[in-house]
Amino acid sequence: MLPEICDALDRVNIIEPFPIQEMTLPVALMGTDLIGQARTGTGKTLGFGIPLLQRTLAPNEADYDELVAPGKPQALVVTPTRELTIQVAKDLETASTVRTVRILKVYGGVAYEPQLDALKAGVEVVVGTPGRLLDLANRGVLDLGHIKVLVLDEADEMLDLGFLPDVERILRKTPELRQTMLFSATMPSAVIALARTHMRHPLNIRAESHEDTQMVPTTAQFVYRAHDLDKPEVVARILQADDRGRVMIFCKTKREASRLTDDLQDRGFKAAAIHGDLNQQARERALMRFRGDKIDVLICTDVAARGIDVEGVTHVINNTCPEDEKAYIHRIGRTGRAGASGIAVTFVDWPDLTRWKVINKALDLPYDEPQEIYSTSPELYHDLGIPSDAKGRIRAAREAKETREPRESREPREARSSREGRTEGERSSAKKRNRTRKRTRAGQPVEELADVTTKTEVPAVTEAPEEAPAPKARKRTRTRKTAEPVTEAVETAAVETPAETAPEAAVEAPAEKKPVKRTRTRKTAAATEAAPAEAPADAPEEKKPVKRTRTRKTAATKAPAEPSAVPTTTPIFSAPE
Repeated sequence: MLPEICDALDRVNIIEPFPIQEMTLPVALMGTDLIGQARTGTGKTLGFGIPLLQRTLAPNEADYDELVAPGKPQALVVTPTRELTIQVAKDLETASTVRTVRILKVYGGVAYEPQLDALKAGVEVVVGTPGRLLDLANRGVLDLGHIKVLVLDEADEMLDLGFLPDVERILRKTPELRQTMLFSATMPSAVIALARTHMRHPLNIRAESHEDTQMVPTTAQFVYRAHDLDKPEVVARILQADDRGRVMIFCKTKREASRLTDDLQDRGFKAAAIHGDLNQQARERALMRFRGDKIDVLICTDVAARGIDVEGVTHVINNTCPEDEKAYIHRIGRTGRAGASGIAVTFVDWPDLTRWKVINKALDLPYDEPQEIYSTSPELYHDLGIPSDAKGRIRAAREAKETREPRESREPREARSSREGRTEGERSSAKKRNRTRKRTRAGQPVEELADVTTKTEVPAVTEAPEEAPAPKARKRTRTRKTAEPVTEAVETAAVETPAETAPEAAVEAPAEKKPVKRTRTRKTAAATEAAPAEAPADAPEEKKPVKRTRTRKTAATKAPAEPSAVPTTTPIFSAPE
C-alpha cells in the first residue's frame, strides 16, 4: 500500500483498514469504475476518499501548472443530505492535512457569497448536495467540465426517483471519460442496473458474503408493539437505562419530532431536534451540541438517518415503524459503528403491523409478531436494563395553573424582584400602602363637588330684586312665547335682545309672571299668520300653551301667506317650504 495512503489512515485513527477499504483501494487507484457495498460504520468514506485525494493535484505540487484549467474542480462528491455533506468534507480535510488540497462544501440553506468566493479563488474537491450544485453550475460559477473522479455517496438514495433527475443533469455536465464510484450500505438490484447505464464496465465489490445479514451483528434489536399515547412514557424510561450514552430517536414526521422533543425537555432530559422545518444554522447547532456532550438525546427525521457518524451512540429508538427495510437498516446503523455494540428499539403501532411484517421478512428477522408492552411492563425493564424505580420524568412537572397563587394575592413584579433585599418591616409597609388619586381635567385639578359636565359659564344676575328667584346655571332662554298673547314690546325685546342680556330682561319682567315652559310644538308659518299681528295687552294669562302634536302640517294645506301679513316677530322655527 502506498505510504500516502497509510499516512491518511493514521490521521483518521484507523490502525487496520476495514475489508471495504482493503478491497476498494487497489481498484479505485487504477481509475476503474466500481460499486461498493458494506455495512454501516465500516469506513466507506475513506474507501473512496483516499483514492480521490490520491488522484487530485494540489497547488505547489508537480504537474499542477500543466493542468488544462488549474483551480477548477478535479473531483466531485454528491451526497443526499446537508449533514452528510459536512461530515464527508470534514473527513476529507482530516485525511489531507499534509497536502494543500482545497475542499469546498456546497449545500443549501446558507449564503452564496462564501461559496462563490471559494470557487473564484480555486478548489480541487467539491462536496455538495444536488440542488445547490446544479444552481451554481447553471450560474456558470461552478465548472464541472474538468472532473476526473465522481462519487455518489449513499447511491441508492441518490438514484431514487426523487434525486434521479438532478443526478442525471449533473452527470451530463461532467466529462464522459471520468471515474465513477458508487457507495452505499444497501444496493438493490434495480439500483445497480440503473447505475450501470452511467458507468463504464463497473466492478461490484461487496465486503461481506451473501449469507451475512446487512445489519451489524453487534447491535441488539428489540421490537415492541406500543400504543401511541404511551410512547413518550416508554421512551422516558428507556433513557434511564443502565450504561446509556447518546441516544438517537427517529420519527416519521417533522411535527412528531418537534412534539416529542418538547415532551422530553419538559420531563427533564437534554434533547434537541433535527428536521426539515429548522433552518440550516439550527440543524448544525443541534448536531454540534450532540457531538459535544451538551445534549445526549437527538430526535430527528430520516434526514439524519444516513451517514451520520457520532461516537458513543448506544441506543437508537424508532418511535415509528420505518417505511421499508432500507430505512430500517440505515436508522439502526447509527449505533454499533466501528466494532462497538449498540441497542436498537423499534415501536410498531397496530396499523403498522403489515408494514413491519414485510420488513421482517425482507431482512429475515425473528420478530414477526412483536411483543405488546406498556410503560409499566416488567419485560421492558428486564430487556433494556432499566432500574425498577425509574419513572417517566426526572424533573418535577411544571406547576399547574390551579395550584398557583391567585392573582389578587400576588405581589407586583418589581416587588417580587426586590423582595429578597427588603426587611420584614419594609414588606409589611409595602403591603399597607394606600394610593390617593386626584381627578384632573386637562392637567387642572377638579373639585369633588363641582359639576364635571359643565362646560359653559352663565353670567350671574347682578340687579335681581329680592323676591325674584336667581336663575340657574345652564338655564335655556329659548322659550317659546308665541303660545300666549304677549305685548309687542316684549316680543320685540325677545327678538332684539342678545343672548347675553336675556337674564336681565327676565329680571325686569313682572314678578308674578312665570316663564312659559318650553314646548316642542313646531309652529308653522300658516299658524303664525292666522294669529293676530298685535295681541291685546290685556290678554288672559290663564290660557295654557297649546299641547304639541307630532303631526307636521305642511304649508300646502293652508292659504298662501301674504307679505303684509308677516308678523313683526321672527319665529324660532319656520315651517318647511
